[in-house]
Amino acid sequence: MDAAFTEEQHEIRRTLRELLLKRCGPDEVKAAVRTPPGYDEQLWRQLAGRLGLPGLALPTAYGGVGCGPTELALACEETGRAVLPSPLIATAALAAPLILALGSERQRTALLPALATGELTGTLAVPGGQLATALALTGPNDGDWAGGGRAGGIQARMQDGTWRLYGEAGQVLNGHTADVLVVAAHTGGFARSRTLLFLVRAAAPGPADGADARRRADTGVPGLLRTRQTALDETRPQARLELREVPAELLGEGDGDEAAVAGALASAGAAAAAALAAEAVGTADTALARTVAYVREREQFGRPIGSFQAVQHRLADLYVTLQAARSAAYYAAWSAGRGRSGAEGAAGPYGAAEPGAGALALAQALETLRAVAAEAVQLHGGIGFTWEHEAHLYFKRAACDELLLGPVHRLRARAAEEAGLFAGGAGETVGSAAADGSGTRGRSGAADGSNEAGGGGTRPASAEAADGSDVAEGPGAADGPDGSGASDGSGASDGSGASAGPRAPEAVEV
Repeated sequence: MDAAFTEEQHEIRRTLRELLLKRCGPDEVKAAVRTPPGYDEQLWRQLAGRLGLPGLALPTAYGGVGCGPTELALACEETGRAVLPSPLIATAALAAPLILALGSERQRTALLPALATGELTGTLAVPGGQLATALALTGPNDGDWAGGGRAGGIQARMQDGTWRLYGEAGQVLNGHTADVLVVAAHTGGFARSRTLLFLVRAAAPGPADGADARRRADTGVPGLLRTRQTALDETRPQARLELREVPAELLGEGDGDEAAVAGALASAGAAAAAALAAEAVGTADTALARTVAYVREREQFGRPIGSFQAVQHRLADLYVTLQAARSAAYYAAWSAGRGRSGAEGAAGPYGAAEPGAGALALAQALETLRAVAAEAVQLHGGIGFTWEHEAHLYFKRAACDELLLGPVHRLRARAAEEAGLFAGGAGETVGSAAADGSGTRGRSGAADGSNEAGGGGTRPASAEAADGSDVAEGPGAADGPDGSGASDGSGASDGSGASAGPRAPEAVEV
């Protein structure tokens, strides 16, 4: 991995930062979120048309810039600095990669150029609030994550040669304004149910008249009703979709391949996690910078509060945490783009990302943003606790981002599961031993019969010590005072295969 940015990447960051500094201050953000679409449409057209922001990671053959997840993550870091309300994540990180990976040539040609230039926006609709699971970030996406059975979720059936969708999905990112909906739905009936992706072309909402019109949009598609939901973070608008026999088109060719769908979702999830992590890092960076500037000016006891050592220590800790989160986000973006070929297939357009890299980076970035936002509110004092202060833009973003693709503990648990951190051979747990010295490993011990070669736990029953003696299956060797292998149950000390005590799990490089 080359940690240095290219000249092109520097130019992307510089140009985008300069534009957003002029057009997207805190006051502009607060005004934009109160419009019917929830973002500044004129600014979005400028970002998409002039800078090609939604097409950064799309191939040039489909009207994109031809870059990759790293450039998209860098752009998201800059939009995160401004807490920019836009359909960038929904379009460029969710909808477009899935259409590129699974769509037919006709679907790609018809949709991707318009998405790359901002003429159209898109999003991914997953019922039941299971977006993180669908993207394989908090759990495997090979089950009934989109609802199941005869009820629940969204059902798809063929009627008169046309697919029809019935059901509803909530918390759809930018779902009330997206022109292209990629909808996850079940098909095949109760006995042969499988989850596939479908395309719904929805017209943009018309002008709003009154509060109700602001929340509900006549999409022009029979049976489709989209309602903007109230969200704590108004810069991340969400919607509930109600589908009543809505005509749709299967994403891809043939009858659809559920395994290919799961692979494409996982590939898109790795890139989306890296983009969201970079965006969270950008938001935390701005929050920290504004807090540092404030404590330099705010005086108490006749001196700036930033001169107090306790305040300096808190800010220094946040800075170190922020830099670590930034490095993790960059690595996740690089990992998502490694081996990128832009070709078709279940692996998606970004190749095969390192397992767990995106989830771990996102977990670290979300924790960092939450810590920085909380300290920003605290260190701003009384004014920081007012709801109208800009510190709450960062606080709300931190709270809602974890609900979007989190929570943090599930991101880390899934990453550990993918990396095999706690799984040994035959499905046993690595590094855990019972109080009597029991517990097995799937790897053999060292040549001297000890367990130093592979970490904690005891050797498997089939392993042999260097002197030819077998290690009995069960709670360790029978040569301890109580026959359990050691006097304290932690393992024998004669080299018979049990370790001298429990060991920490091996570190996994991600």
